[in-house]
Amino acid sequence: MSTPLTDKIKNLIRASGPISVTDYFALCLADPEYGYYRSREPFGRHGDFITAPEISQLFGEMIGIFVVHAWQRHGSPAAVRLVEVGPGRGTMMADMLRVIKRIAPLLFEGLNVHLVETSERLRGVQRVTLEAYSTKVTWHDSFEDVPEGFTLIAANELFDAIPIRQFVKTPTGFRERLVGLNADGELTFAAGVATLDPDLLPSSTASAPDGTVFELAPARQAVMQTLCARLKTFGGTALIIDYGHMVTGFGDTLQAVRNHDFDPPLAHPGEADLTSHVDFEDLARIALSMGIHLNGGLRQGEFLYGLGLAERATALAKDKAPSEQRLIAAAVDRLAGEGAGKMGELFKVIAVSSPALNLMPFRPVD
Repeated sequence: MSTPLTDKIKNLIRASGPISVTDYFALCLADPEYGYYRSREPFGRHGDFITAPEISQLFGEMIGIFVVHAWQRHGSPAAVRLVEVGPGRGTMMADMLRVIKRIAPLLFEGLNVHLVETSERLRGVQRVTLEAYSTKVTWHDSFEDVPEGFTLIAANELFDAIPIRQFVKTPTGFRERLVGLNADGELTFAAGVATLDPDLLPSSTASAPDGTVFELAPARQAVMQTLCARLKTFGGTALIIDYGHMVTGFGDTLQAVRNHDFDPPLAHPGEADLTSHVDFEDLARIALSMGIHLNGGLRQGEFLYGLGLAERATALAKDKAPSEQRLIAAAVDRLAGEGAGKMGELFKVIAVSSPALNLMPFRPVD
């Protein structure tokens, strides 16, 4: 079954040749007519996937606790820009603000919330979710539009939706992976002519068989540089949580999710959410190269438990009916459970700060 965007992409390829995975990724998510984020409600029970904040209020509450801790470690500045890039339905920010208001009223008084959101439809949802805090919230099309000043940034599942480039190993070296048409006129992957600087490849390149895929994410690197430049200029901390791996390596991680199930990435362009795993080693490298302090590398489960998830869940379950207590326990397991396929292990967390600060629950860096 082809989608309207399938036909548009096929026509584009017929007119000017195969397109890069980057361009395909970008069209699937952001095509002005048929792009996934332009045309549908991706989040929540009726969408194609459920993000951590939608599973339980506990997730946003733990992020709120982290924000308070970072603010205190920075010396409790009076004026704070609290920024979320890609705020989804606004659920995480609402849960963060509720906790901040309760445990750090001074921070709550001094902060203004800046949401970086390009979708008018999602802004509408966020306005409703954050109605109680409407006097504090401003929306921006671009991170660069956030006013100057000390900044605390939260980015949950931001980087995995930023397009990647893919290179595939051929007998003549790594070539850029493209999306073209097969003999039947259907979308297919192909190897192009563009090559890759060998210095960018992991050291195990020689033993990788033909067909091995290596992913590079210049657009993600650019976003990370922008966040770090901001922290370097005005001071602050950015917390980054995403689906990914801690060590740069080989592998095709491009994936599509449709109706809460995996879908072949070329099957339903515009009707499936397209993502790929985030290379946290690459993001960390950029922060360090810019002189920004890295608190790094925890699995989401370790991070949440380290901030007091278990204790908060116990308090939330107190005096509740057994059925509600079971729901809370299930949410904790879903968010922080370790083991194959669980968010607690699949999702990773780093924080970057300027000036250099060691932040809980990360292990101190000398």
